[in-house]
Amino acid sequence: MPPPPSHPQRSPSPSQPSGKSEVTDLKSQLRQLAGSRAPGADDAKRDIFKKVISNMTIGIDVSSLFGEMVMCSATSDIVLKKMCYLYVGNYAKVNPDLALLTINFLQRDCKDDDPMIRGLALRSLCSLRVTNLVEYLVGPLGSGLKDNNSYVRTVAVIGVVKLYHISASTCLDADFPATLKHLMLNDPDTQVVANCLSALQEIWTLESTSSEEAAKEREALVSKPIIYYLLNRIKEFSEWAQCLVLELVGKYIPSDNSEIFDIMNLLEDRLQHANGAVVLATSKVFLHLTLSMADVHQQVYERIKAPLLTQVSAGSPEQSYAVLSHLHLLVMRAPYIFSSDYKHFYCQYNEP
Repeated sequence: MPPPPSHPQRSPSPSQPSGKSEVTDLKSQLRQLAGSRAPGADDAKRDIFKKVISNMTIGIDVSSLFGEMVMCSATSDIVLKKMCYLYVGNYAKVNPDLALLTINFLQRDCKDDDPMIRGLALRSLCSLRVTNLVEYLVGPLGSGLKDNNSYVRTVAVIGVVKLYHISASTCLDADFPATLKHLMLNDPDTQVVANCLSALQEIWTLESTSSEEAAKEREALVSKPIIYYLLNRIKEFSEWAQCLVLELVGKYIPSDNSEIFDIMNLLEDRLQHANGAVVLATSKVFLHLTLSMADVHQQVYERIKAPLLTQVSAGSPEQSYAVLSHLHLLVMRAPYIFSSDYKHFYCQYNEP
């Protein structure tokens, strides 16, 4: 038998270091570029940063480059900032001493002229998740919630939830929930409003197990003024935020039948929405509000029938299956509701 063919040894690819020597090379290259203002310096930094990030993602320890990476991040280049924040976030979690080194440059970036850098820096600062650094978060978060740019405010709201999970007492002592409530009811940007609603629901739900005041705050989220304020703005919200609002409306208890009809009239056009989740969430609200009103059940079924049938035929097989499961429950409650639409339920030749 002939011997098996010998495979030539592969040389390591340039993006994958062969070991410590490559990390040392990267370190010296970063040092040379650290304070450079020469033309093309940012492009050179980008190339080196890409190598560092690719090494990090394949599991090679490049934490020894921490100081040099932070020094090179003193730039207005958004791409460099993003890569540096990714690197910092990865190593700060496992090494709190390194995290302390990043606080100064992240706090400095939180005051940058560019709102994109301010937002990214604030997000990275809140993502360090190091308990002994929470005192450094309060100032930048407070400024972020008052920032004149909606992107920074959006990031700051989520940052409050992150702070709450690291140290609930710090978050509550800084009175951030009250600030979120004010923003939710007054901010012109609907994404900020939706984030505030989501954040407050999470915080008050967790706090309500041990605090009566928090339980009252959670109940206040489903009070008439807040529900109507959100319903009147629902068309401005993203699909995710609309589902969030509709879920909240489902928990609201109207005072009388005329209020139920008012809410249903406000939500009528949501049944024609292109997004299946919004249509299903609206149908759920309609069914929930009229649960005890047997005399209008048939009218409600007729109203939601066409939008649901559209979702069955227009969506992906997974979505169709989910909607059909809901319709199965509906048919058990009202057996003749789809009697004239039976052709919609024939199996198609190309269905899985």
